[in-house]
Amino acid sequence: MKTYSLFIIFLFYFLSLSFPCYAAEKCNPKDKKVLLKIKQDLGNPYHLASWNPDTDCCDWYVVDCDPKINRINALTVFQANISGQIPAAVGDLPFLETLLFRHITNITGEIPSAIAKLTRLKTVRLSWTNLTGPVPSFFSKLKTLTYLDLSFNQLSGSIPPSLSLLPSLLALHLDRNRLTGTIPESFGAFTGSSPPDLFLSHNQLTGSVPKTLGNMNFTRIDLSRNKLEGDISFLFGKSKALQDADFSRNLFEFDITKLEFPESLSNLDWNHNKLTGNVPVGLTTLDNLQQFNVSYNRLCGQIPVGGNLQGFTYAEYFHNRCLCGAPLPAC
Repeated sequence: MKTYSLFIIFLFYFLSLSFPCYAAEKCNPKDKKVLLKIKQDLGNPYHLASWNPDTDCCDWYVVDCDPKINRINALTVFQANISGQIPAAVGDLPFLETLLFRHITNITGEIPSAIAKLTRLKTVRLSWTNLTGPVPSFFSKLKTLTYLDLSFNQLSGSIPPSLSLLPSLLALHLDRNRLTGTIPESFGAFTGSSPPDLFLSHNQLTGSVPKTLGNMNFTRIDLSRNKLEGDISFLFGKSKALQDADFSRNLFEFDITKLEFPESLSNLDWNHNKLTGNVPVGLTTLDNLQQFNVSYNRLCGQIPVGGNLQGFTYAEYFHNRCLCGAPLPAC
């Protein structure tokens, strides 16, 4: 009897080697089907070679599964040799929270409208590609979004005002595109508890910055390298939370002499504008100021002494009307 029992044990062992148990696969069959469709639509690239229909899709490269429900919740394609458009099939992964196509210069076409079906999305990074067309307004319907990055593309048209309706948005990157028109008035009324970090640089935006933005307490804002004009003094004040601000290479024109600043300010770039007056005395009290540039403006008078202002170089102050004093030549 003992010999017979050992025989049965060895028999089951060898059968398990010959016929693996597929019941242990975690991957949801619907998600696997969608992922294989995405792979097909992208031309079966080598980057997705691990996407083998005979293996568990929760173990595939560039995807993650939710450990509790075993549904695909992240698709992160980065620095891949892939050509074509973002497949509409991504919209058929209903539990997706993170969608990333980044540093893939051969990704072209418009942002697919199927993404609007992904109501659980928290992070979208479609950047450093060659996407074209408009910034879709459907993003405003994805109420769980915390991070939207569409930077370094070829997107055109105006900025959808409805993006201000995203209640959980922490950062909005629309920089390095070909966007035109004005900054929406609605960006002075973001519905979240605090406004997102706002990056709109390197576009072709025009007009004045809406004064409604003065109602927001931005921490980081970058409007550089556009064609914006007018007065933005309302973005400053001692009670603001501003840390990093870049308004360089625009057409801003106002007197900065009496501006006040929060102690949190660490980076302020105003170079290549039409600013008048003198360097504000209030900057001498900012111990955290690490980067500062007012070159290529119309400032005049002696640079105030104190704080970190004398620690910056000649290049941060030169090409003004009659600015003088260290680190520039004496008055």
